[in-house]
Amino acid sequence: MNAAPQPALGLLLDVDGPIASPVTRSIALPEITRDLVVLAAAGTPVVFNTGRSDAFIRDEVVGELIAAGLPAGARVHAVCEKGASWFSIGPEHGPAGMSEVQVDASLAMPADFADEMEALVASDYADLVFFDRTKRAMVSIEQLTTVESATYLARQRDFDERAMEALTRRGAGVRRLDDVRPDAAGAVQWRVDPTIISTDIESVRLGKDLGAERALELLALDGPAPLAWRTVGDSRSDYAMADWLHEHGHSVAHVDVRPADGVPVKPYAVLTSASGLIHDEAGAEFLAGWAGAL
Repeated sequence: MNAAPQPALGLLLDVDGPIASPVTRSIALPEITRDLVVLAAAGTPVVFNTGRSDAFIRDEVVGELIAAGLPAGARVHAVCEKGASWFSIGPEHGPAGMSEVQVDASLAMPADFADEMEALVASDYADLVFFDRTKRAMVSIEQLTTVESATYLARQRDFDERAMEALTRRGAGVRRLDDVRPDAAGAVQWRVDPTIISTDIESVRLGKDLGAERALELLALDGPAPLAWRTVGDSRSDYAMADWLHEHGHSVAHVDVRPADGVPVKPYAVLTSASGLIHDEAGAEFLAGWAGAL
């Protein structure tokens, strides 16, 4: 029997921004789901590489794909919490449409720190954010959808500082962007990572590059790697997907759906919306183009 041919294209997709609206935190454009199913049904590997929990992807993405007719055997997977957990998606995986979630427990934040952050949110920030109890490894707090972005961003740094202080009080090393506070041995174990709608507190080993590595491991179990990749994201940290693929010899171009942060110089192509669209509208534009080219 002949080996399966290499797919022409593989997709490695951040979820918040290019797929889910940063306003509604859900897939607001039905054409996104439609075109994802068209691409997957045609043999295009699709892997969601996200900081979101498996519960979020189950509730906001998996059900939509199954309802839209995702066929059994499509090569669709999810890597969650920036590489800490992962699973496969499809109707062959039972009523929920997903396989058993695998978790790397070695990457989890200390339980007592998570408890302290949850209590801090309840006491001082409940009008601004909620504590995401669905995370298995990371500690995440997220802007309430009833709160304006400017209001949230004005107070985000205050919470982040208190999270850093809680970690340094435990003798740990921590960093937030360019603010690096090593432990007594000069090491940094944890990262405070602010986004436009949340703060993730996580192991420094987590990231979209680890997510890309997990994605390749998942795809190696169900078929050949694609000839070329498109990675899609809305923040500077999402470029790590394309960085990892390029460094490991894969042909890749990165789609930036929020280039207002500035487009860095990279050794691979960086694509932005030809019509100036951003976020999920830009994501929909690119998906439609790839689906139309099949």
